[in-house]
Amino acid sequence: MNMWFLAILCVSLLGIGFLVDWWNKRHGIRNFDPEENARHVSESERAYIESHMHNIKNDHNNGPF
Repeated sequence: MNMWFLAILCVSLLGIGFLVDWWNKRHGIRNFDPEENARHVSESERAYIESHMHNIKNDHNNGPF
């Protein structure tokens, strides 16, 4: 019983995901302006993302070990 419930739940969630993806592709963003979006980012968010990107770059350059 529990296995069937889990399987039905997973299939339902996948179905909902595909439906939302289809809807967003059909009615998606038409006019995307990165400069306009950058104006609405707070300084703390900008600092966090820049720090995160810098750390990722360092991790990539230093290798896995």
